[in-house]
Amino acid sequence: MPTPDLIPEWYHYCMALTVRTDAVLEEALTSLAKSEGASRQEIIRRAVIDRYQRAGHRSRVADSTQRMVTRWGDVLERLGAE
Repeated sequence: MPTPDLIPEWYHYCMALTVRTDAVLEEALTSLAKSEGASRQEIIRRAVIDRYQRAGHRSRVADSTQRMVTRWGDVLERLGAE
């Protein structure tokens, strides 16, 4: 296996990717591509980006929630006790 120093940086951003599929994924990709008028590659790209954005959103919400509980936890406790 080549060492990371031998692989140019650009390779990680613009090289093709092979995706192995099964019958269920093939059917889903074909159906979505047809109904959305997009390529199967575009459907996969959108799905990955959507998942990435959702993961970031969940993390930001969790961080914000933790900050608010730390800051306002005592007030929330008092409000809940009434």
